[in-house]
Amino acid sequence: QVQLVESGGGLVQAGGSLRLSCAASGRTFSRDRMAWFRQAPGKEREFVSAISWSGYNTYYADPVKGRFTISRDNTKNTMYLQMNSLKPEDTAVYYCAARGIGYNRGSYYYQEDGYDQWGQGTQVTVSS
Repeated sequence: QVQLVESGGGLVQAGGSLRLSCAASGRTFSRDRMAWFRQAPGKEREFVSAISWSGYNTYYADPVKGRFTISRDNTKNTMYLQMNSLKPEDTAVYYCAARGIGYNRGSYYYQEDGYDQWGQGTQVTVSS
């Protein structure tokens, strides 16, 4: 019942930047963690970054540490991912993930099964 809409993807050269947004809506949207995952062609979906409701706790996968920054604005029900120094390896469909009310699975922020609400994804392509 939660609606998640990603935006901000596009085509950029290596070394460039993009800022992704995820707008959440719906009656069952929970005041809980949110995350970004990505999936490259021929590969499984992988964790990118996560953030607690308050924004106090943030987590990053090793490949993006120091380059990506996750944030959220709860007054707008929106999560962001600022991506700098982009590399061709970052090329993937980026998905926004959240938790519906009453969903409590997942001990760690990086676990896919800790999220039951997913957006349709936004394409990020980084050329070499």
